Order: sequence, then C-alpha cells, then structure tokens
Amino acid sequence: MKKLLYLLVFTCGVSFAASNPEIGLKDNNPEVGDVLKINTPKNLAFKHIEFPNLNIIAKRGGQPNYKSVYGELVIVKKVVDKHGDTHVVLARKDGKKFFGFQKYVSAHYNNSIEAGEIVKVQ
Repeated sequence: MKKLLYLLVFTCGVSFAASNPEIGLKDNNPEVGDVLKINTPKNLAFKHIEFPNLNIIAKRGGQPNYKSVYGELVIVKKVVDKHGDTHVVLARKDGKKFFGFQKYVSAHYNNSIEAGEIVKVQ
C-alpha cells in the first residue's frame, strides 16, 4: 500500500512539473534599450557572447583577458531574429568601446541568459 501511495504522489508531482515548463521564461523577449549586465563566465571564455579572441585583443594593444568586461552594464541596440534564434547587438552603457577598439558585440540572447553570461537588470 505504501508503494502505491508513493507511486501516486510521484506521478502527480511529475505531471504537474511537466505541465508548466516555462514558469520563469515569461517576458524573456529582449527589446531595444534593455539594460543587461555581463557576468563572469563559468569557463575562461564566453560561449554565447561574441567577443574577439584573446590574441586579437593582444595584437590591438589590450590586455589579453576578459576581466575588463566583468560586471559591465550594456544596452541592447538591436534585436535580430536568425532562423528562429534571438540575437542581440550590445553596446556599453557608458559609451566606451569594448577592449578599446570594438563598439558593438553580438550575443545569442536565450543561450547567454541560460548560461548566466548576461543578466537582465531592469
């Protein structure tokens, strides 16, 4: 009898969890002017934000690391739909260039939010 009760509770829990898969994904569409914050990536490099390679940064005279963009506030300048995926073009909020030479960077919005590389501020 206990096994039947546990099976019933487990089945109800799984069915309720599967019925609402997008609980936190409402209002996840980016708009021009949204403010985002760049977080420290889990790995050494960003996977979903298209920053230049470290060797390109070094050739341009910058320090070959991404620490200068950690915690930086960025503004969405353009939203592009590429084959069903949402890409955004980002610029720094203070108007400076990334690494001293790149004004805009592109990012895959949904993947970078899920990976924790960027966070919506407002």
